[in-house]
Amino acid sequence: MKPGVLPLALGLALAAVTGSGWAAENHDAPKKAEANSPIPAERNVATRHVLHIDGGSLHYTAHAGTLLIHDDKGKAIGSMFYVAYTKDGIKDKSKRPVTFLYNGGPGSASLWMHMGSFGPKRVLTTNAGATPPPPYQLVDNPDSLLDVTDLVFIDAMGTGFSTPVGSGTDKDFWGVDQDATAFDKFITRYVTVNQRWNSPKFLYGESYGTTRSAALVDKLQNDGMAFNGVILMSSILNYGELLPGMDRESIGNLPSYAAIAAYHHKIALPAGGLPELLNQARAFADTEYTEALAKGDTLPAAQKAAIAAKLSALTGLSTTWLLEANLRIDPSRFQKELLRDRRLTIGRYDARFTGIDSDAAGETTETDPSDTGMSGAFTAAFNQYLTTDLNYHSDRSYLTMSNAIESWDWKHRAAGNGWKVPMPYVVSDLGEAMRSNPHLHVLSANGWYDLATPFHATEYDLAHLGLEPSQMGQLQYTYYPSGHMIYLNPQALHQLKHDLVGFYHQAAPTASKP
Repeated sequence: MKPGVLPLALGLALAAVTGSGWAAENHDAPKKAEANSPIPAERNVATRHVLHIDGGSLHYTAHAGTLLIHDDKGKAIGSMFYVAYTKDGIKDKSKRPVTFLYNGGPGSASLWMHMGSFGPKRVLTTNAGATPPPPYQLVDNPDSLLDVTDLVFIDAMGTGFSTPVGSGTDKDFWGVDQDATAFDKFITRYVTVNQRWNSPKFLYGESYGTTRSAALVDKLQNDGMAFNGVILMSSILNYGELLPGMDRESIGNLPSYAAIAAYHHKIALPAGGLPELLNQARAFADTEYTEALAKGDTLPAAQKAAIAAKLSALTGLSTTWLLEANLRIDPSRFQKELLRDRRLTIGRYDARFTGIDSDAAGETTETDPSDTGMSGAFTAAFNQYLTTDLNYHSDRSYLTMSNAIESWDWKHRAAGNGWKVPMPYVVSDLGEAMRSNPHLHVLSANGWYDLATPFHATEYDLAHLGLEPSQMGQLQYTYYPSGHMIYLNPQALHQLKHDLVGFYHQAAPTASKP
């Protein structure tokens, strides 16, 4: 997916996670549009297809094209690329949902979700291991969501074929609020051009795409477009938790460490299996561990030793190492330390993956083994699919990942604030969206083995939306035996599809059933 969810360095005031590997072959920055350059026409290349799913045939039309983004004065400043899939034969669009999907980064194109999750085609990759080089296999996706909803995959500005035009520049789009505004304008334009104002509507973001979704749904609804549902996959909603000195990261990561340690047989599962282990880890993280970290340097030695022993039982790390680390487990060090005795590292985006470093004595990993395992397959499959199946041709290269993260404006005017905070906290935006639209449903999908956006940190953030008890049933959590890109595990993808079908029926009960 090219998940790069966190900023590059502390110089950007955020933890270091860039997602540099999923598309390492193409990191060139998009050029700024030349002043007064010609505005390209909007494009729409339509092709007809058939998806074989659930023992039947689903006829659909693919639309690969671009839509223009205008500034407040009506001048075109950007052209955004998308691929939409619409089921044929739908006479009443009010009964047919439409879902807008995108990856994160910031600075990632949407090909990862497009080719891996719920599009009509899916590239086959190795589950929890590196995918061999070409040829790659692109197949009908038995878990596509096209039998439930029309799908619109959107490439963020500066990725794919999306680019500034006219007097537009990267600066107009590369920022938390600027990006949300661009997606707001794109979705409004798409809904208008395709007469989907009365269709049930959903947002589906992954990684930084969840940050975008939380800000975007509030913005769209404030602009008069109500939504039925938001799907948050592998969420990052509060970047402040990642700053030095903030112990929330250690607390939020602990249940993930326990799941990963059990997966690699560094600890034994209790009689109740993984669910019991994770409940134990959650309870300890939110009580004794939180209290101990809050005491800082005043924590008594005996209590510190007791906490280290309990941490060791949950993580598989030695008490000596934990005491030397001051009870705080940095995820990058956990990647290196957990399997050090086997001279192996584990992945950040998917800790099921293992790798080998040249320096087995190092403190952090040299590469992320889950960050390079399938990039080639996704990139090759999408570029081939674009020209052969979708018949879309361009004299520009498809940019899978830009360097937007290096120039990103992280300031965000959160809901309820009259000023911009220095780093995005979008929990308040999502909470406002759910309060202003009491029928809005939210599903949070999480991977047990995701170290980039750990599930317990998401649970904490979503527990602070400010909802009334009557609304709590509209917030759902689902969990899968996978990492950041949940869909890389075929069994997890199948279960996620099943869960989403129920979610769509709940959030859009009048929609036609597949």
